[in-house]
Amino acid sequence: MDDLDYGTRDKRGDWRPNGKLKPAPLIAWPVQPLAILKWLPSYFLPWNLAFALSALAYWQWIIPEVSVMQKLSWGWALQLLLINSIAVFLFYGAFECRLYIARAQGARFKYNAKFPADQKSRAFFFQRQNIDSLIRAFGSAVPIWTAFEVLILHLYATGAVPWVSFSENPWYLFGLFLVLPLIHELHFFAIHRLIHTPFLYKWVHSVHHNSVNPSPWSSLSMHPVEHLLYFSLALLHILIPSNPLLAIYQLHFSGFGAVVGHVGFDRVEMGENKAIPSHAFAHYLHHKYFEVNYADGLIPFDKWFGTWHDGTPEGDAQMQARRRAALP
Repeated sequence: MDDLDYGTRDKRGDWRPNGKLKPAPLIAWPVQPLAILKWLPSYFLPWNLAFALSALAYWQWIIPEVSVMQKLSWGWALQLLLINSIAVFLFYGAFECRLYIARAQGARFKYNAKFPADQKSRAFFFQRQNIDSLIRAFGSAVPIWTAFEVLILHLYATGAVPWVSFSENPWYLFGLFLVLPLIHELHFFAIHRLIHTPFLYKWVHSVHHNSVNPSPWSSLSMHPVEHLLYFSLALLHILIPSNPLLAIYQLHFSGFGAVVGHVGFDRVEMGENKAIPSHAFAHYLHHKYFEVNYADGLIPFDKWFGTWHDGTPEGDAQMQARRRAALP
């Protein structure tokens, strides 16, 4: 594929898509029914459907019997930790191997033309972005993810929280499933703005922003405090009537879904003339400029709070104007 049919490349080789980013039309006034219908497939495909299917696969083949989960034990907890680690390694590794090791599509559709492996930085363990990210992903992210998972499943199994069944409440649970990505967006924006406050940014969130040029393994490269905040949304399912399958989906949406904003490419080529859109541009701009696009545009929080960047030169100019206005 010729990426210049879809975007432009500057003198440094960095690529940006044609047109401009727009928040999803779901929450817009006046209501835009035709725009919503056109946008709706992208709400499910490919990522949300993939995470829903992975949650179903876990529920069918991985999650222990209720009688096992009624007792907290290292056995089933470590089993989930091992399986989560393998799943993350395979899922993230597939993107890493194809795009960053084999470089199967070169720099086509790559926002930042440079590859992190070609550069060393003292900001990372062993001066390597990928090594640093792997240590943080498997040393902190996956264990914290698994800890939330074990806790929630144990509470359901013991009856400490209400377990709403699909057979008795299918429409309620289906409706909850549909709005979980919106709730994720709200939670992500709230904690993201919180950890951009000076103290928390310096001691917590700066770890993630060391990856100015993000790659798949950057997705879970965070301080443990940020991991706790990021995965804490799963606790929603013990605070409201829900189902453990939806809690697993929530964790997969966060755990596997983090790669979507950090893949570094606008499209992942799947053949000579086919490619899967990553929807990564909005979050890439956040890594590039730090103070824009705190959410992904599913809900237009950044529009409302004046931090939206639409990816165009005009967006650059507006950002610079905001910065100048903020100077003393």
